[in-house]
Amino acid sequence: MPKMKTKSSAKKRFKVTATGKVIGGQAGKRHGMIKRTRKFIRNARGTTTLSTPDAKIIKGFMPYDR
Repeated sequence: MPKMKTKSSAKKRFKVTATGKVIGGQAGKRHGMIKRTRKFIRNARGTTTLSTPDAKIIKGFMPYDR
């Protein structure tokens, strides 16, 4: 059997931890920062763990990162 291909877009944007959680960038920070509160901008720094349904989709894109 040939190997399954990894989605390049997913491999660039997400990382799977040793415990199997998926880490990705915080949503809602691309544009429109003027209308966001300072508290939102402060709390949305760095990365966050994805919810379980979203993580399940991303793991399908990266078959060998489990």
